[in-house]
Amino acid sequence: MTTPQQTSLYKTIPLATDPAVQRRYLVVDEPIVGNFRFGLLLEDLDIMAEQVALGYARRTHLDAKVVTAAIDNIVVRHAVDNSRDIQIDARINHVGRSSMVVGMRVEHVGDPATHIASCYFTMVARGGEAAEESRTLPPLAYGDELERRRAEKSVQEREQYRQQQAAQQEPPSREEYQLLQQLHTAQDEPGFSGLKADRLVVDGWERMYPEQEYVPHRIFGGYIIRRAYELSSICAEQIAPHRPIIAAVNRINFFHPVRLGDKLHYTCRVVYTCDSFICVEAAIERISRDRTSKALSNSCLFTFVNVDSMLRHQPVPPVYPSTYAEDARYLAAYRSHRAMQQHYAAL
Repeated sequence: MTTPQQTSLYKTIPLATDPAVQRRYLVVDEPIVGNFRFGLLLEDLDIMAEQVALGYARRTHLDAKVVTAAIDNIVVRHAVDNSRDIQIDARINHVGRSSMVVGMRVEHVGDPATHIASCYFTMVARGGEAAEESRTLPPLAYGDELERRRAEKSVQEREQYRQQQAAQQEPPSREEYQLLQQLHTAQDEPGFSGLKADRLVVDGWERMYPEQEYVPHRIFGGYIIRRAYELSSICAEQIAPHRPIIAAVNRINFFHPVRLGDKLHYTCRVVYTCDSFICVEAAIERISRDRTSKALSNSCLFTFVNVDSMLRHQPVPPVYPSTYAEDARYLAAYRSHRAMQQHYAAL
């Protein structure tokens, strides 16, 4: 049987030693702190999760393909230093019937070692002619207590995530109802000049071409979430007086595969703000080439933080929902942000 250690994969992003790579990961051509393209890192993480999961699935199923089902909380603990190499460690922590939880750790190695972020990718094994049939996978063999704890933690993180998602469907509490009521009442006051949610929207369209394919007939999910992140960052700039940088990826769900020729419609909205934090929801809708079908392919929730040139947190104005749909998105982000704060406090 295979141990988690035997599934490990490592990658170094040579920011310190390769000027071309360092430049590729820049946001702007200026010497500012935290000048790093986080969207490209999301691509790197998705590729590595796919490679680790595919290697494991093909130990027993040579025709196996793997797809990303979800990305759990990515809490950014430290800003990236562009003068230091980044190391990504990936390994399978837990295996279900056909799913795998890939644990990822991103850090600056050396002295001092800096933990940038950690996360879990849920990957699912598929196969058959249409690559839609599930593939049953063998369990992992845990070699020591540390590997068992990692497996338990990955399962707990996933269960907490499910509970958070279920909680999103609960009706507002008294406290939440009063909060929404205050936001609506403020909009009826004479001279109201607050920022309404319907003004804080960015959208974009693109068609999928062969260069976006990662496996035959399927568009690379990492590319899609990178684009969603980049548009969400632009959306956050509408309300951030200084500079929004990523604080956390609250969730990324993968619902439907995207295929060659599909059109994608990205819609990014500022749905909630608190102190210096900005929550942006991104929805990606796929429309088939013949325009006979459409479906939500991905949904994402990103949390940005407004910072000054020294990465000190700076306040952002409140956002005011006006419709039932905006209330629902505001409340979902409010709950997700509180869960993220609890996650921070537990680190």
